[in-house]
Amino acid sequence: MLPPLQPRVNIWFEVDNKVAISLWRVRLLQAVGRTGSISAAAVAMGVQYKLAWQRIHEMEERLGLSLVAATVGGRGGGGSTLTPAAHTLIEHFLAMADVVDKQAHVEYRRHFGGLTKKEVSL
Repeated sequence: MLPPLQPRVNIWFEVDNKVAISLWRVRLLQAVGRTGSISAAAVAMGVQYKLAWQRIHEMEERLGLSLVAATVGGRGGGGSTLTPAAHTLIEHFLAMADVVDKQAHVEYRRHFGGLTKKEVSL
């Protein structure tokens, strides 16, 4: 038998051959929602602020949706919140990603479940 393999699936959606939404971008939006700012989300994701801001801007532009509402700093400081559209997009993307992942495991078992090294090396 082959050693136990772990199928991994990465999905993303494109508009005009450019990434509009991906798991990484969804995680970035979630980080903005958790931390209340793009800057803190960037830190949490281990990327520079500029990259985080660019990816959010790309998503909004390519999807034609407002995903992050920013407030300008002041006495209490600024911040960012997710729009209802962002929450809906995250929910549906993650639900679909879960289904795709589960189906990948089903197909893995179907295609690789009983495959032996001998069969592979023929």
